[in-house]
Amino acid sequence: MRVEDQIRRQLSEAFAPERLDVVNESHRHAGHAGDDGSGESHFRVAIRSAAFAGQSRIARHRAVHAALGPELMGRIHALALEIEA
Repeated sequence: MRVEDQIRRQLSEAFAPERLDVVNESHRHAGHAGDDGSGESHFRVAIRSAAFAGQSRIARHRAVHAALGPELMGRIHALALEIEA
């Protein structure tokens, strides 16, 4: 399964988001540090979910990282997050 699809699935299951955009930006980083040649190393995620209500920015980021898990996070070099409650 593609990393993009895994991100989408795991975040959907964890947060039942009202909005979820997952964009693979790896092509913009080809040849840079962290580019492993897979084309699946750099992602931008925009997510809006009531599950984040009352959480600080850091808590929201930690929740997303936890939902993705160490195995998937280990495959991603860069993850830009835009998180809304």
